[in-house]
Amino acid sequence: MTLRVREAVRVDPRPDEQAVETVRQLRALATPDGVRALSRAAELLAARADAVTALSRLRAEVGAELAGPAWGIARQRDRARAAFGDDAARLLFTGDTLEQAGRPELADRRAARLLAGGAASVADLGCAAGTDTMALARAGARVVAVDRDPVARELTALNVAALGLSGVEVLDADVVELVAAAAGGRVAGCDAAVLDPARRAGGRRQLDPDRWSPPWSTVRALLDRVPLSVVKVAPGLDHDRVPDGIEAEWVSAGGSIVEALLWGPAVATTWRRATLVRDGVVSEVSADDDPGPAPVGPVRGWLHEPDPALIRSGLMSLVADGATLVDPTIAYLTSDAPTSTPWLSSYRVADVLPFNLKKLRAHLRARDVGRVVVKKRGSPIEPETLARQLRGPGSGSAVVVVTRVAGAPTVLVCEPPTP
Repeated sequence: MTLRVREAVRVDPRPDEQAVETVRQLRALATPDGVRALSRAAELLAARADAVTALSRLRAEVGAELAGPAWGIARQRDRARAAFGDDAARLLFTGDTLEQAGRPELADRRAARLLAGGAASVADLGCAAGTDTMALARAGARVVAVDRDPVARELTALNVAALGLSGVEVLDADVVELVAAAAGGRVAGCDAAVLDPARRAGGRRQLDPDRWSPPWSTVRALLDRVPLSVVKVAPGLDHDRVPDGIEAEWVSAGGSIVEALLWGPAVATTWRRATLVRDGVVSEVSADDDPGPAPVGPVRGWLHEPDPALIRSGLMSLVADGATLVDPTIAYLTSDAPTSTPWLSSYRVADVLPFNLKKLRAHLRARDVGRVVVKKRGSPIEPETLARQLRGPGSGSAVVVVTRVAGAPTVLVCEPPTP
């Protein structure tokens, strides 16, 4: 296995005391005693021991120095299992890095696409716990994993070692400086790059790309200077920010957008792409230019709720197939029949009513509806609050959609979807 950790030449303040202590704990957990402590912590967690009991036993069995860190990592591994599978039992995460880690199958997908574009070496700019680094190394790339955070560098190095991966160098360097120095299509000595800017500060989401770390100017510079590149961005990124020649992709899973990507000009194959990952099956819709909106029409027998990646990409009209929008500003489609496309969820429309809470409650009582699921678009109502207000003694159920139809506040009472 080839793994190197080094520092770039720089003048930099010393790491804070908390980071130094976290690195010390991580290294202690990588020792044989630490591995045994982690194994025992996992056993206690599997036995559903409460934190007080588990920590007391761990202190007695493995010592106070290892007890707390081992219990904390065991809990993070338990959380990570759903995404990382069996690998979770070997990997190390902090709470923050696990939240940033993303899904391994998506990292594998990004790695495969970069390498298919001709990359042999890739810089992971902002490596966090090393999810992209591990995916790239597994795919056969030489990887330079870059981060200024000593905890991120330590996690990446330890995780790469835990999986027995080779060809990885962990580098302490400033991403802004590396991108500024990029030339000849290469950065940090690599012919491709993955960049994941930090989009939170002080616990708050940074909506302005100029306030990301590194900022939008570095994102633009990377896409310009390293054509074999991909940048993770916020799903709500303004379309006008996407440079010419760059492919923007929105990926959804489980009914929500899980990542948005900008693909550099050497990897881009289209203008916009929506990707849906469901039960291991990947569906894609793409366009070489703006297809424009679907036409608008009255509510018909079926209401269709588009996947969020389809909405955000602006490609909804490509799967409309005769359906029309209920309102020019609302992302609901309607047609005379259900649809089999994975991009739309279909509901049979039973009634269309002007929005009035008192009349809606009476209407549901008359239909013996006591349980409702509330959906909304273009309305200020809170779905959970309205669902409580509409709950009643009836034995039936319904999907209540609060939206606008031709500009007017409207309620669509729909039948629950058939399993």
